Amino acid sequence: MNAKKFIQDMPQVFRPENASNTQAIIQFDITDGEPIYQKIENGSLSVYEGRAEKPDVTISMTDSNFVKLFKGELNPMTAFMMGKLKVKGDVTLAQRLSSFIDQDKVNSLL
Repeated sequence: MNAKKFIQDMPQVFRPENASNTQAIIQFDITDGEPIYQKIENGSLSVYEGRAEKPDVTISMTDSNFVKLFKGELNPMTAFMMGKLKVKGDVTLAQRLSSFIDQDKVNSLL
């Protein structure tokens, strides 16, 4: 699976109870694909193709590193320190993103 497909399928593994008070737009710039973004509001996650007008956070990385990150094969802090993961905007929101997904269900998507 590639990163774009995983991002599109994330609503299937979304944990609304962990994002109930979150209103956010997350832009993903995956270097091997087209831009895609997610919108979290009212405890739901929606996915859109293209560029968000005013994202709260933009996450940039390669397709393969993105998949490794969500498989648990790449540590987010290590990836950030090594320049494999770039974050622009709300870094705290970026750190919270993993809590918004059910890691046990992620493996079924990947």
